[in-house]
Amino acid sequence: MKWVTRKNAAVDRIACPWLIRRFIDPGAEFLYVDEDDVSRVAREEGAEPFDVEGAELGHVDGRCSFESILVRYGLRDPALGRLAEIVHGADIQADLGQTREAAGLKAVAMGFRRLYGDRDLEKLEAEMPVYDALYAWCTATVETVS
Repeated sequence: MKWVTRKNAAVDRIACPWLIRRFIDPGAEFLYVDEDDVSRVAREEGAEPFDVEGAELGHVDGRCSFESILVRYGLRDPALGRLAEIVHGADIQADLGQTREAAGLKAVAMGFRRLYGDRDLEKLEAEMPVYDALYAWCTATVETVS
């Protein structure tokens, strides 16, 4: 399946593809385009839009796009829930203090943005292990609480 979003990704537009590839569609293809082109590309390519104004898989009801994907696909893994809190805080400036880890994730995401700029597919591949590691940490964290 194809997915489309705005280019120059930072937090949510990298975290969402990680989530999709790891838990929904391992063969997912991601298209990063100018914001004004997202709707057109979605129609032409049959792609699912995410993290863009008006998208079901966007910022809805106080959720970031990562959280909206969890809701739509019924992903209830406690470690993903913990990761969602971190992604939310890193993505939404007003909620940066929501978790201690959010500021660190935001710093890492902004560093990757500086390194890769608009080369979003390269950025996504470079950051996949970061989210794998953070998910592993979240898994261990929720296991010790249970």
